Amino acid sequence: MKTSTANASTVITNIGLLLTHDNEQSEIENAAIVFDGGRVAWWGPTEEAPAADDHVDAAGRCVLPGFVDSHSHLLFAGDRSEEFEARMAGRRYEAGGIRRTVALSREATDDQLHANATALVAEMRHQGTTAIEIKSGYGLSVHDEARMLRLASTLTDETTFLGAHVVPAEYAEDRAAYVSLVSGEMLEACAPFSRWIDVFCDNGAFTEDETRSIIRAGQARGLGARLHGAQLGESGAVQLAVELGAASVDHCTYLSDDDVDALAASTTSVGLLPGVEFSTKHPYVDARRLLDAGVAVALASDCNPGSSFTSSLPFCIALAVREMGMTSAEAVTAATLGGARSLRRDDVGHLRVGARANAQLLDAPHYRHLAYRPGVPLVSSVFLDGVHERVRPLG
Repeated sequence: MKTSTANASTVITNIGLLLTHDNEQSEIENAAIVFDGGRVAWWGPTEEAPAADDHVDAAGRCVLPGFVDSHSHLLFAGDRSEEFEARMAGRRYEAGGIRRTVALSREATDDQLHANATALVAEMRHQGTTAIEIKSGYGLSVHDEARMLRLASTLTDETTFLGAHVVPAEYAEDRAAYVSLVSGEMLEACAPFSRWIDVFCDNGAFTEDETRSIIRAGQARGLGARLHGAQLGESGAVQLAVELGAASVDHCTYLSDDDVDALAASTTSVGLLPGVEFSTKHPYVDARRLLDAGVAVALASDCNPGSSFTSSLPFCIALAVREMGMTSAEAVTAATLGGARSLRRDDVGHLRVGARANAQLLDAPHYRHLAYRPGVPLVSSVFLDGVHERVRPLG
C-alpha cells in the first residue's frame, strides 16, 4: 500500500539510527531525513528537520539504504524442489540442473514468465530490496534469451545477458557452434535489452577460452562484463575476470591466494552469494579473508529456482554474519553500497544528499537486528524514489 506520491516531499523524524554511508558521518543517532523529488534532500538532527508534505515518525527505529541485489535470475518457470531435497540427502550439486529449468522456461508464455518475475520483485521489495539486477540464462536460444531480457527490462535497468549459462542439450555435441551463436546472433538479439554480459566459467559450464571469447564479443557490443566463477572448484575464472576488467566475479567459493591478490589490486568486485552455499552444502566463502585483503565485496541473493531460491537479502545478511566471518556492519554495507559498486552505480546503495531516495524503515532500533533476528520480517516500510510503501504495521 503506497502512502505517498512521487511529487510529495517526505520527512522521517525520530530515527533511532540512520545509516547513510556518507564518508563524513555514516551513522547518526536521533536523526531525520528528507526526500524530495525522488532524491535525498537533507539529513541531520531530528530537532533541525525542515517541514515536508508528508511526515513519518520512526519512533526510535532504524532507517538504512534500500538493498541493492546485484545477482539474480528471476525469469524462469517451474521449480526444482526435488533437486533441493536430494541435495539435502547428500547428492552433489552440479550445473546440469539448469537444463531442467531451461526446458520449463521455454514452454512458458511471456505472461507466465513476467508474472512470476514480478511476484519475486515484490517479495524482494517487501524485504528491503530497492534495486535489482536480473539475468537471462534460462532460454539458451536466440528467441528465448531475447524475450527474457525484454521482459526483464520492464522490471529493472540492470539486465544481464547470460546466454552462456550452460550449453543446451541440442548443442551438446557441438560446443563451438553454441559459443559462436552466443557471441553472434544471440548477442545481437539480446544487446538492445541488456546492460551487462555474463558467463558461467566453471566445471561443467564454459572454459576460460570460451569465456574470454564471449565476454570480449559483448564488450565490443558495448556491454559491461560480469562472471560466474570458482563456484565448483578452483579455476582461472577469477584471474580472467580481472584481466577483462569485469565489474564483478560472483560465487568465488574456491579462491587461491593469487586470486585474492589479483582481486585486491583490481576494480573487480566479488559477489558473495551465501544462499547458494546454504542450498548446495558447498563451503561458505571466507569473507574475512577478502575484506582483510581489501577486496570490494557485494552480498546478493542469486535468487533462482535451482541453487538459491531465496529473495531475502536479510536472510543472506544473517548467513554472512553467522557463516562467512562478516560483522553486521560489513554485511549490511555489502548488501547496499557493495551491491551498488558491483553494478557501478553511484546513485543507490547509500543515502547521501542527491542519492535516489531508496530506503527502508526497520521495526528495530539497529540494522544489526537483521542478523540478530534471522527469519523475522523486520522491514515495515520501503521508500522507492521517495514513494512510501508500507509493508507491514509497526510493532
